[in-house]
Amino acid sequence: MAIETPESMKADLAAWNTGDGIDLESWISCVGNFSLAVGYLSVFCPQFVEFEGYILREGFQQSSLRGFEVSCAGDRKAVEAVMNHLHIADTHQYGCEDLSKDKVVLLGSKLREIYEARLQWQFPKRPCTVSFYQPEESDDLEAYEITFWQKAFEDSGGS
Repeated sequence: MAIETPESMKADLAAWNTGDGIDLESWISCVGNFSLAVGYLSVFCPQFVEFEGYILREGFQQSSLRGFEVSCAGDRKAVEAVMNHLHIADTHQYGCEDLSKDKVVLLGSKLREIYEARLQWQFPKRPCTVSFYQPEESDDLEAYEITFWQKAFEDSGGS
């Protein structure tokens, strides 16, 4: 199944090939580069690690974890959620000119699917909830975020 082209990109893609248009896969072969593709692996193919009963995105800072354990009063669900959160807008340079709601929603939705599948594959006996937060205030595109936590922490009140 092809990825649906966001409305905000349709006019640009339609202008290619002297107006005949171009699909997303062909477009990236024209404007993309391998360095970005490798960089995107950290977002679209994330590595997760188990640490002291937590499941965290690889590369976390232990000092941040300890700080959130204190500020979240030992609520392991809250700690995992904040440690694992990723603002969709932060995956690109600040002030990126083509940031739009339709792109953020599509990216967040697909990232949720990817994280769900990877976590299930890597930790089949430790199911997780993956959340894609979409604020009611549609103008705040930097507030859209994805995160996850273990379902076991929901059942235990977070501890």
